[in-house]
Amino acid sequence: MIEKIILQDYTSHITKMLPKGILLNTYADKFNSMVIGWGNIGATWNMPTFVAYVRENRFTKGCIDKTGEFSISIPLEAPDATINKICGWQSGRDIDKVKEAGLTVCEPVEISTPGVKEYPLTLECRVLHALPLDTTQLPRDIREKMYPEDVEGTYPMANRDSHTVYTAQIVSAYIIK
Repeated sequence: MIEKIILQDYTSHITKMLPKGILLNTYADKFNSMVIGWGNIGATWNMPTFVAYVRENRFTKGCIDKTGEFSISIPLEAPDATINKICGWQSGRDIDKVKEAGLTVCEPVEISTPGVKEYPLTLECRVLHALPLDTTQLPRDIREKMYPEDVEGTYPMANRDSHTVYTAQIVSAYIIK
């Protein structure tokens, strides 16, 4: 069961939870969930949007590029350490995150990508625009810290891979009960 919400009532909560780790979910050939700590919620082109940053080498990137959509799952309280560890450090190429992290996926409303009951605040998003991030335009200190050239792209945290910036329309927002 879901409870539709007024998105603006939850934007400060989403912003507060983001650096603690929320889930970006995809469903191409299988369900996948990745922890993100960067993103923006707001309005673009007169519509509610979520902007997500996904590194080039991530399994998640290929899934978004294939489907043109994703969902965001946000905990109402503190994130679950086990979920964040598995979904933040393991690749969906290699494991079944639903099984390994004990996730309960729930039927979506407007898109094909489910939300996660354990992180019940759910945003369903359709990609409007994708743009590769040009790291050469970033200040040197950010570039060196976030995109170190000596760290392989498969490393789950800061590494040499750039991001694609996805601006997506939030087409549905609700809490999974």
